[in-house]
Amino acid sequence: MADPNQQSFHPGISMSGAVDLSSIQHEVAAQPGEKGGAPAAGGYVIDVTANTFNAVVQTSATYPVLLLLWMSGDDRFFSYAQSLADAVDRQNGAIQLARVDVRQSPEIAQALRVQGVPVLYALIAGNPIPLFEGVPQPDEMKQLDGQVIPKIVESAHQAGVNGTAPRTDSDDGADGQQTSEPAEPEIPPEHRQARDLAMQGDYAGAAREYHRLLEANPRDALASREEAKALLLARSGSADVRAVRQAGADKPDDEDAQLAVADVDMIGGQVGDAFSRLLDFASGHPASVDAVRRRLLEYFRICGESDPRVKHARRSIAAMMY
Repeated sequence: MADPNQQSFHPGISMSGAVDLSSIQHEVAAQPGEKGGAPAAGGYVIDVTANTFNAVVQTSATYPVLLLLWMSGDDRFFSYAQSLADAVDRQNGAIQLARVDVRQSPEIAQALRVQGVPVLYALIAGNPIPLFEGVPQPDEMKQLDGQVIPKIVESAHQAGVNGTAPRTDSDDGADGQQTSEPAEPEIPPEHRQARDLAMQGDYAGAAREYHRLLEANPRDALASREEAKALLLARSGSADVRAVRQAGADKPDDEDAQLAVADVDMIGGQVGDAFSRLLDFASGHPASVDAVRRRLLEYFRICGESDPRVKHARRSIAAMMY
């Protein structure tokens, strides 16, 4: 499994543009889905380009995404891609597999500082989490299928990312190549403007629009959850996680620093850590109890009242206030 801090990858293609010569003998001319070619997209598997990548990042705030950077013409990766597709399809929409051909979209690999392929990430609420470098051995693939992928889905649910990925089908384009675009999740018509703003990365605007919907219908549970998610992403969705954590360690008595670390914990699916950090901080800093309460109430909307951690945290913060 990948070390999140490691930037060394399986040889195949260098992002500086120099192709590993050993990859040439593995190159096939067949298009994905054709005889002798890579497995085609379809089901819960999509192919992503630089033009559609941002949409995938945005939808990872609704359902988790596995992101595979590979070369679709290299036959060394075909079995791996098929095994991943099968594992994702068995989750029945709980997660999506998005594949990026680094030769067609090198800018995505460059943005992620990828030095070689294949490499596998998870995307939860826009946050990339390194999972695996290179082609896994059979026992490692079994672990990915049986343990890692279900754990990603569980972590996403804990962070309030519990939507269902759309099932797509691959269609032959005009040039005979397989195409598959991210499909829009079904949303209530009155939510469309807010959802569009979130898809565009305007989380603050989305939060304002969801707030307007809540003023019109305070019982709109979906708008309440999505507003809380938009507020969280507007504050910390693009934060430098390492810098935030370092600031939290350097300033243990600073309210803003601790709230910021809790935010990145939530975005990363570490819900229990976020709750514990804020409750521990509030217990030692009575003047911050109200600020912590407000932030926790936002997190509670993301997780849902049925989450036992919400019930525990609600009791704990109430005891501090009264």
